[in-house]
Amino acid sequence: MPLKRRQPKMGFTSPNPKVYTIVNLENLAVFPEGSEVTPELLRERRIIRTLKYGVKILGRGTIDKKLTVQAHRFSQSARAAIENAGGSCREIG
Repeated sequence: MPLKRRQPKMGFTSPNPKVYTIVNLENLAVFPEGSEVTPELLRERRIIRTLKYGVKILGRGTIDKKLTVQAHRFSQSARAAIENAGGSCREIG
């Protein structure tokens, strides 16, 4: 029997996965205090390249500015850090 058929089959891999564009908190430091950060603005500033499936904000780094961040997804640590700095998070689409 061929080796491929002898190996155990495990899990499920989606043929069409959603891959979000990742942005860390340390990348949001370029925006001035009180500004509104949108995916289109991130693309204009060349922080991200594509907006195919959306943007996910992750909690790597620190933030000390009050920002209003709009994104498709947020990690729990990123949401907590933004709100502790006095900003707000808004999920879109």
